[in-house]
Amino acid sequence: MLDLALDGPAVDGNLYTWLTGLAQRAPSWLDGLIAAWSTYGLGLFALLMVAAWWRARAAADPARTAMALAAPLVVVAAFLADTGIKSVFREQRPCQTLHTLTLEACPPLGDWSFPSNHAAIAAAAATALWLTDRRLAALAVPAALLMACSRVWVGAHYPHDVVLGLAVGAVIAWPLTRAACRAAPLVRRLDTTALRPLVTSR
Repeated sequence: MLDLALDGPAVDGNLYTWLTGLAQRAPSWLDGLIAAWSTYGLGLFALLMVAAWWRARAAADPARTAMALAAPLVVVAAFLADTGIKSVFREQRPCQTLHTLTLEACPPLGDWSFPSNHAAIAAAAATALWLTDRRLAALAVPAALLMACSRVWVGAHYPHDVVLGLAVGAVIAWPLTRAACRAAPLVRRLDTTALRPLVTSR
């Protein structure tokens, strides 16, 4: 297997230690909120994707409905691509390399850091929502940025991990979501079948 082990501390280790040090000095309520968001925040993106499907279905817009139905698959594709990159670069978690105090328990050796899966998933969902429903994307885009920042704050990732994770999620999601528009004729056909409730509320 190709192994391009990345030297994380040489990229932005100082910024990472500064941010995790800031987290150690922050009020406990703030750390608690950020840690909870880091752990459970991806659930919001699932809810927003369901809402995007529901709104597209109510609007009887075949293209929007096709993109909304494709959004979960797009997110899975982004996750798989991100995981594949991890297996190539095999960057150790910063908490393993720098041995700093972190809010989140340090993952075991072999749980690679670069790029961030959380950031990739959040960015993919936000990108799919941007193309499907701009009103919901107004929540999803800042939420994705907050997810990326939270992963550094709790000590799980270097800053470059989350930046690349965001990029991977967006780059994978944009063309796949756009391609889903081509399924609009299929959505129209489903409107005349027993699956009609999946594509329209009328």
